[in-house]
Amino acid sequence: LRAIEGVMITQGKKTEAISVESLDANKATNQSRQIYSKIPGINISESDGAGIQLGLGGRGLNPSRNSNYNTRQNGYDISADALGYPESYYSPPSEAIQEIQLIRGAASLQFGPQFGGLINFKLKEGNPDKKIESIIRHTVGSYKLNNSFVSLGGTNKKFKYYGFANFKFGDDWRPNSSFNLKNGYLHLTYSPNEKTNLNFEITKMNYLAQQPGGLTDQAFTINPDTSFRKRNWFKVDWNLAAFQLDYEFNSSTRLNSRTFGLIASRESLGYLDQINRIDPGEDRNLISGNFKNIGNETRLIHLYERNKLPWAFVVGTRVYRGNSENTQGESNNLSGPDFYFSNNTSSISSDNIESNYIFPSFNFSVFAEHIFNITEKLSITPGLRYEYIATSANGDYRTAYNDLAGNLIFDTVTNIKRVNNRDLLLTGIGFNFKLNEEIEIYANISQNYRSVNFTDMQIRNPNFRIDPVLKDEQGYNSDLGIRGRLKDVLYFDASLFYLFYNNRIGNTIQIDSNLYNTYQYRTNISQSRTYGFESVVECDWWKIFSDKKDYKWTTFLNIAYNNAMYISSDISAFYRKKVEMVPPLIFRSGMTVGGDKLSISYQYSFTKEHYSDATNSDSQINAVVGLIPSYSVMDLSLKYTYKKIQIETGINNINNASYFTRRAVAYPGPGIIPSMPRNFYICLQIKI
Repeated sequence: LRAIEGVMITQGKKTEAISVESLDANKATNQSRQIYSKIPGINISESDGAGIQLGLGGRGLNPSRNSNYNTRQNGYDISADALGYPESYYSPPSEAIQEIQLIRGAASLQFGPQFGGLINFKLKEGNPDKKIESIIRHTVGSYKLNNSFVSLGGTNKKFKYYGFANFKFGDDWRPNSSFNLKNGYLHLTYSPNEKTNLNFEITKMNYLAQQPGGLTDQAFTINPDTSFRKRNWFKVDWNLAAFQLDYEFNSSTRLNSRTFGLIASRESLGYLDQINRIDPGEDRNLISGNFKNIGNETRLIHLYERNKLPWAFVVGTRVYRGNSENTQGESNNLSGPDFYFSNNTSSISSDNIESNYIFPSFNFSVFAEHIFNITEKLSITPGLRYEYIATSANGDYRTAYNDLAGNLIFDTVTNIKRVNNRDLLLTGIGFNFKLNEEIEIYANISQNYRSVNFTDMQIRNPNFRIDPVLKDEQGYNSDLGIRGRLKDVLYFDASLFYLFYNNRIGNTIQIDSNLYNTYQYRTNISQSRTYGFESVVECDWWKIFSDKKDYKWTTFLNIAYNNAMYISSDISAFYRKKVEMVPPLIFRSGMTVGGDKLSISYQYSFTKEHYSDATNSDSQINAVVGLIPSYSVMDLSLKYTYKKIQIETGINNINNASYFTRRAVAYPGPGIIPSMPRNFYICLQIKI
């Protein structure tokens, strides 16, 4: 990204920008392996073959639903609850994205204290040169994949508009895995004068997916195309709205104020017990979550000159209020997507309800960063952020035990009221030194913070339990790197990083003496540190040998090394153990050959084996923890354009590798979630 990108400062930070339009990739399934192929250190969790949910992690952070990133669309939040439940069940379709912006952990000062940093999906806008332009895309693929995407946009005098509709349905490659998604978006811009822009956006997404459940290690080895669950379902409804004001006082000073809100729900229904147990066909378990939040973030950026050098600063505030409701209990003994509780009640007074919670949250922040250009080559960018965070938990949960004959011998309801108010000051500083006009050295260190995920505090799951006195996590990120271009032929970015975590929350293995089962226990395990090396280099060989600009022959190499370890713990079993979900080596390489009309891209990806829990268990009978073995995957894509028609096709997982990226403790498992085998797609696009 540029040093100043709109109303944000990125000088001295490790940043990346992905131009999605130019990629040869399976955009119908949001194929993350291809889209993020040149972002070093990104660990990808593959939950479904349709790409409905995005899972990215890096530097020792769990990739589940981007929960360690501040995930945004056009600059505003899209996650369920930025404080209590920062998971993103919604991701915009790749076909609608113009650019994906990433800022690593140093984004904490301007965008919130998450350890991962910022992921911002910048969506397309209406064509400024046409009153109306439409793009129609339809993709078919393996396992009955059907994906239709239609967009409409343009500019008429003082108005600009863009909208899309996306419909996706099909079967995943395993039995009991059908899905159906509907997604719509509308963006309107009104510019009453040259200085003012008023923007309104609304997003609607819902989907229903049948979930085939997880597998044990043995079942995965014998035949990963297996399902032991046919009554498990998942449903999401996501509604976003945003209003933005952009005002340019003059060429040096700009104001941006964005007000945004979310009304959403997620419901999971099915048999939650361990995957090595047969579904008895009795009442299923239903977890229902409802989320409402509203916020405003206002920024002012000002550029000025000192000693004939450009300086700049950004100041801003953020006010955010969230409210999450979570209810879990017995549902029905049917097989379909029937999302209702037994007795048609969600009251804890009914014996079918296991927990019922409300999680209010409030956040107020003030932040500032400043670019000081000391010389024409050296700049220093200090910053700070003040955070006031208030999170509460108010609800009830039921504790019940049966004897060996199945008779109820103990049943009680416990009421919980927790209020946790705290404030903190985050600081950071970045440095930038230009060796010449094309190459620069950058460095930064910034503090990070992550509040406890209250919405998971009382989920009733035989495979998973949570420490009731979890503490917030604190730490910092640091980078030292060099990046640049050589004559527009070679691009490179290589850096060292160090991430420190205090009160690191992780999973360990415990034994239930009553049920004689093992389960995961989530608690503050210890301090951890992750250091490593991230690098990407890309070369356009065609420009070396030819002056013709209509063709390209590029290769890229992406290597990331991670060393993550628990370095301090009251429990000796964790000391010097490897941090879970951290591949020590991630390697991706690829090549693109072609021109404006025809291009072909090949990619190879390798991820080294790593653990899924803090005890570094190799395997467990229930398969919710254990080793995630090394895997290699190859992808091939082709794009051909003729006038207003474009054809895209390709094969993902050419080598038909049998692998998995996650072990789920609950939905969509529990157990091993196998990734897609070899599959193909073909897309027809018409631009009108």
